[in-house]
Amino acid sequence: MRFGEACRALGGRKVSYPLRILVANESGRGWWGVKTVQAYRFALDLTPSQERAVLAHAGAARVAYNWSLARVKAVLAQRVAERSYGVPEELLTPSSGWSLPALRRDWNAVKNTVAPWWPEVAKEAFNTGLDALARGLKNWNDSRKGTRAGRPVGFPRFKSKHRSTPSVRFTTGAIRVEPDRRHVVLPRLGRLKLHESARKLARRVEAGTARIMSATVRRDAGRRFVAFTVEVERTVRASAAPGSVVGVDVGVSHLAVLSTGELVPNPRHLDAAQARLRALGRALSRKHGPDRRTRRQPSKRWRRCVARLGKAHARVANLRRDVLHKLTTRLAATHATIVVEDLNVAGMLTNRRLARHIADAGFSEIRRLLA
Repeated sequence: MRFGEACRALGGRKVSYPLRILVANESGRGWWGVKTVQAYRFALDLTPSQERAVLAHAGAARVAYNWSLARVKAVLAQRVAERSYGVPEELLTPSSGWSLPALRRDWNAVKNTVAPWWPEVAKEAFNTGLDALARGLKNWNDSRKGTRAGRPVGFPRFKSKHRSTPSVRFTTGAIRVEPDRRHVVLPRLGRLKLHESARKLARRVEAGTARIMSATVRRDAGRRFVAFTVEVERTVRASAAPGSVVGVDVGVSHLAVLSTGELVPNPRHLDAAQARLRALGRALSRKHGPDRRTRRQPSKRWRRCVARLGKAHARVANLRRDVLHKLTTRLAATHATIVVEDLNVAGMLTNRRLARHIADAGFSEIRRLLA
């Protein structure tokens, strides 16, 4: 099915481009197998000692990140100062490398002094922070040169212990799902209990159609999650209607209007939760929060209220994600070709009257999931 044929099948309406076109193999009896990278995310039930170990690894990543960023900024400032004094280019302080191997080499040279406790955590903890800094510097440099599309990217900033999200990523070592499918094993953290069964991932690993590439432990709305990045070999199945073409028009009144005439209602999860979010926001404003000017620490009630507000927002995000996954999965399973309009969502969000409703609908997420 070509793009022109898809447009004619939709009645000649103007669309931007088809997101997905599946082509059958020559025999016509099946579909090509493809390899794709996807994530499997599971909630964790950690013991207090395991929670402290995860925080220690996340803290080690933050220490490596902040030290390397401070060194990069010091070298840049030194070179700027030397240029202002008229020092020739060949006599300037040597610039430090921004790649991950260069940052890791500089860190290994000073880790005994900066972090004498480094043997207590896995080496992947420090690599997590250094990799984040290397990607941040590259994105900033590419954005400054104009080789990176999208909004301008700012220079990396230091990570705060209280404001940053603790996370650590493991790429080497023992990373596996236990045979009971209720526990996972990660380097230095050991055997961690899952809140749910990992049978979907375990079945693929046991069948040899999946390979675990990395595992990331991260906190989200007060809970710990482990996300496995997996290379999956899957067979793209034929749709229920091989010649079916459908156009998808997203909107606010209806989440999606299909060319078949079907109207998908917009659940408006954020609007439904506004009363509780406003109440929690007012309650939070009455608590004693942190003050950076006076260095006042937040009260325990403020921390509890922040946690409740975060869980309320997480529930809205989970409900929205569930609806979008079910909609896009149904479309991909029942239609061979899906045509969806290309919207400038970032520009639409500048409309102060509709920004909240557009963000709640998740226009960009629908297109991303379909792709």
